[in-house]
Amino acid sequence: MTEHIITASHLTKEFDNFTAVKDISFDIKKGEIFAFLGPNGAGKSTTIKMLTTLLAPTSGTLRVAGNDPVKHQNRVRHSFGIVFQDTSLDDDLTAYENMEFHAVLYGVSKADRKTRIEELMKFVELWDRKDNLVREFSGGMKRRLEIARGLVHHPKILFLDEPTLGLDPQTRNHMWSYIENLNKTEGMTVFFTTHYMEEAARIAHRISIIDHGTIIASGSADELVKQTGTTTLEEAFLKLTGNVIREEEASSADRLRIARKRFRR
Repeated sequence: MTEHIITASHLTKEFDNFTAVKDISFDIKKGEIFAFLGPNGAGKSTTIKMLTTLLAPTSGTLRVAGNDPVKHQNRVRHSFGIVFQDTSLDDDLTAYENMEFHAVLYGVSKADRKTRIEELMKFVELWDRKDNLVREFSGGMKRRLEIARGLVHHPKILFLDEPTLGLDPQTRNHMWSYIENLNKTEGMTVFFTTHYMEEAARIAHRISIIDHGTIIASGSADELVKQTGTTTLEEAFLKLTGNVIREEEASSADRLRIARKRFRR
């Protein structure tokens, strides 16, 4: 019997008179790389916030690493790492201090802390900037540091909300190679969103497409292409969701406020 590390059943989230997520259900296997795709405003970020304890569902049930994100928030938080769409780094700390604070928060032992931080900062090619304040970093450098920070405590699950936004192709390929290796060697489950369809097609074992708060298709990239009678995942995505430009699901300021609130708890 296959073990599911994430399970969502009839998940719904309402805000006043707006339903952001409408009765969705899905399971993610342990060790799976799962892409959650959709246009802006489709419900992706709201779903991730419910999975990562930032929002409570209006109805439905969730299990993340065997725990309920509403009832057992700390257990769930220690099981995952996350990279948000918007930065949640502390600009007044150095790069190393941001990493160390996160490592302490997540219980990385003092004996392992320095080695782990050095390993990850070298992976994202920021070790030589470890003593620089984060406010001096470019957007791409901050993104790389956040990816390193999300991995510092060897999470069972890694949530990536558009992690490669603003990264050059070399850095994107370097990051995904490292994460794919962790997936193979440590069995780490990866849940990611992206607007780079070729990235999802190449990396994800399985894909679900959400639109207007509802999951409208699921399968491998090849299966989605076959289902829609198209030739690429991007064509399949557009056929399923249309060509209309969408509003953002939540403002950048709102996402940043929620992210900061989470890390202060």
